[in-house]
Amino acid sequence: MNRILFCVFLAGIISSTLNAQSVSGVLKDAADNSPVSNATIKLSSTIPSSPVFTSVTSANGGFSFSEIAAGSYTLTVSSIGYQTVSTKFDVKTANVNVGNLVISKAAKTLQTVVISGAPPAMKQNNDTMEFGASQYKVNPDATSEDLIKKMPGITVDKSTGAVTAMGETVKKVTVDGRDFFGDDATATLRNLPAEIIDKIQVFDKLSDQAQLTGFDDGNTTKAINIVTKANMRNGNFGRVYAGFGTDDRYSAGGNVSFFNGDRRISFIGLMNNVNLQNFQSQDLLGVTSTGNRGGGGQRGGRGGGGGGNNFSVGQQNGIAATNSLGVNYSDAWGKKVDVTGSYFFNNSTTSNNQTVNQQNIITKDTSNYYDENTLSDNKNYNNRVNFRLTYKIDSSNSILVTSNLNFQRNNSANYVHGINYIDVNRLDKISQTDNDLTSDFHGNNLSNQILFRHGFKKRGRSLSLGINNSVSDKSGNNYLNAINTYFKSTTLIDSLQQLSNQKNHNNQYSFNLVYTEPVGKKGQLQANYNPSFSTNTADQETFNFDNGTSKYSLLDTSLSNKFNNTYNTQNAGITFRRGDRNNMIAAGVSYQYSELKSDQVFPQTSHIDNVYSNFLANAFARFKLDTKSNLRIIFRSNVSPPSVTQLQNVINNSNQFFYTTGNPDLQQQFNNNLIVRYNYTNTPKAQSFFANLFLQTASNYVANATYTASKDSVLSNSVTLNKGSQISKPINLNGYLSARSFLTYALPLKFIKSNINFNGGISFTNLPGLLNNVQNISKTLNYNVGAVFSSNISEYIDFNINYSANINTVKNSIEPSLNNNYFMQVAGISANLLTKKGLFFNNELNNQYYSGLTGANNTNYWLWNIAVGQKFLKNQMGELKLSVFDLLKQNRSITRNVTASYIQDVNNQVLQQYFMLTFTYKLKTFGKGKQSNNNEREDELRKSGGQGERPFGGGHDGPPL
Repeated sequence: MNRILFCVFLAGIISSTLNAQSVSGVLKDAADNSPVSNATIKLSSTIPSSPVFTSVTSANGGFSFSEIAAGSYTLTVSSIGYQTVSTKFDVKTANVNVGNLVISKAAKTLQTVVISGAPPAMKQNNDTMEFGASQYKVNPDATSEDLIKKMPGITVDKSTGAVTAMGETVKKVTVDGRDFFGDDATATLRNLPAEIIDKIQVFDKLSDQAQLTGFDDGNTTKAINIVTKANMRNGNFGRVYAGFGTDDRYSAGGNVSFFNGDRRISFIGLMNNVNLQNFQSQDLLGVTSTGNRGGGGQRGGRGGGGGGNNFSVGQQNGIAATNSLGVNYSDAWGKKVDVTGSYFFNNSTTSNNQTVNQQNIITKDTSNYYDENTLSDNKNYNNRVNFRLTYKIDSSNSILVTSNLNFQRNNSANYVHGINYIDVNRLDKISQTDNDLTSDFHGNNLSNQILFRHGFKKRGRSLSLGINNSVSDKSGNNYLNAINTYFKSTTLIDSLQQLSNQKNHNNQYSFNLVYTEPVGKKGQLQANYNPSFSTNTADQETFNFDNGTSKYSLLDTSLSNKFNNTYNTQNAGITFRRGDRNNMIAAGVSYQYSELKSDQVFPQTSHIDNVYSNFLANAFARFKLDTKSNLRIIFRSNVSPPSVTQLQNVINNSNQFFYTTGNPDLQQQFNNNLIVRYNYTNTPKAQSFFANLFLQTASNYVANATYTASKDSVLSNSVTLNKGSQISKPINLNGYLSARSFLTYALPLKFIKSNINFNGGISFTNLPGLLNNVQNISKTLNYNVGAVFSSNISEYIDFNINYSANINTVKNSIEPSLNNNYFMQVAGISANLLTKKGLFFNNELNNQYYSGLTGANNTNYWLWNIAVGQKFLKNQMGELKLSVFDLLKQNRSITRNVTASYIQDVNNQVLQQYFMLTFTYKLKTFGKGKQSNNNEREDELRKSGGQGERPFGGGHDGPPL
């Protein structure tokens, strides 16, 4: 069977290749017969709705198209300053050489001067929002990140580096349609200078397989594509810097890029102890994520940049010293093969002093209170390799290969001092812990994808097959030494010495076969089949310390577990859509058969075999309401299985006040997701309005069941849940709801050459939980408003004024008296002033105000950073800067976390005042390089703003493949 399929596949490729011809020619100036370079050549078939092929002429005026099917074609030639000409011809069974084409210069009109080439500030191009970089003024040394901050609807979190566009986290940033440092948006935006950018495009990126068909397969992510200026695609640019400051603070690093046609090589590196991180590290171990036991809230400045946690793991809480290195390679190997690859190394050492104030909800009339102080040291080593190869066999067939390899090692030491109280005034103690936990873990992950795509001659008919595999391993050990004190009628002191060894292995294979067929003039049908097979093993062995042998040799079976889990699915579906790029409706349904098997082999044997049958719906609608606005509606349902960690019923006793365990009886979670987007863009007036609504519901939601002991309870032979301590495990509950809206309105203020962007929204979460066998619903309502006022005067005057406020209301069904309201606001101003002689001044002042938190966390503080410097050397390539961070010594980090079982406020250690002197040298050389072999891609990006023609026909909007 496999041989037959291979022969059919090979025959299709050979047949497509034999039936294709080439078209070539040379373009010359009609006046002096000189070659005309960089002219746009378009080759279009006379058959309606057929693909349009584009190219640009080389330095000698030559152009060529390969793999052209037989038929009648029109060749159109255009270039700035010349008249547009066209010619018609037929392609039969031989290659066509149209010879020398001549083009005449356009007549000049003295009465009217037309300035072309400057893109508008913003425009809506189908589903892509496009911003003209030249319409947003930034300093000469600004990065891509500095530029996009000025664009409406796009925000960058200063402390994490997370990029948000139109209310959604950006998961992908490409440069001229190509990967640049893998999926790491921070590395791209902080190392690509703003001066080389022509346009910024924001769009919903379909998966590689869905780009062929245009049908959303549920793997769509928010993405940004950076279109570079055509005259800056050949050259070298970058910068290197080194600085030293008070308190032994240091920061050194740099980046350099070599662009030569299709070949692009970039290097980045840094070493510092001021929390600056240019790119993220992959967290395979789950040991370096930020926060405590919850999520959300606001935090103060960290003392440098940071990676976001939107892709991998960004800046950790505390003060970090980082050593990082990255290299990115991108090239076209001939006309048919496109390759990108990157390597990252990241080593960080982080120290933190964290305090937690927490209120635990127990029953309708009861709460207790917990205060914790944790001193931690964390060393993390990370290596990442990304590779992507696209082989465009011909105009109908392509093969895409992607591979990602990650290694991580983490060593950590944590000292925890925690106290449980009965009363809010912290006068009556229940218990106290002094806990030392040291860990050493390492892990690796390998994922691969091979995707074959074929487009038939009939537009809209396509076939694609994707094969995916991922393998991951994690192993390591924890050493726990704890002294616990329990305040009863007599004080009880208990000690614990343990070693826990853990091993996890995951392996997954999946296949996705998709076929599309046109139906009528505007209809298309898609059928898909997607089987998936995954196996997971989780082993944990815990040993108590034997004083007689001075070894960890006493196996504790109640804290040990060996667990195997498999999750296999068969998914088949059909989707129909009708319409065009302006108005389109699609709807479909798939049937999924899932089998979840769980086997515990130690310390007891047990077996669970659950079978699920689900119908999963999907729908998409796009309406062009008028020339300025459009509406999109997206609906998708899916199921998600519990993880092996959630299923493994082994007790985690790293904190004896808060035990956790898994639940082998967990069922898969069923989710419904709805997204509504409205966009309005008035290009002539540079006004825009975006309104988004995100809604998610879940049945069998994986929530937490928490039990707080009112008296001592025995959990196992070696574990006692003492009075006031908790144990929690995941369970399935119904009632989860999350609704979130995002609105932004932007317009220019021409009388002061500035832009203003208003934003706001409302979010609501209905979060179920189980507290001492009574269900609690935590309802959180958030109102947020904000405004950003940014200058657009010149590259010498750059300022930004911002304000945001969050009003939060938390209500608990189990005890209304525990309802809580809290308020946070951030106001700031930044200014970068530069003279033509190179003298510059930077100022950044932010105020953060908190109300409704716990005790001293209700605060109002200022973070003030300033810098002054001078540019010198030829073309001001050198720079000397004196800067001070946290001039007022008020920097703080505050986070509020809300769950169905507790409310907590967290303070983390942050950098405070230091001075630093930094020298920076800028690299910039642009000129003529080798001619690009990928002219079609570059011309599409330059002329159509990243839309281009899709290779096989479909409905995707966004940068070409």
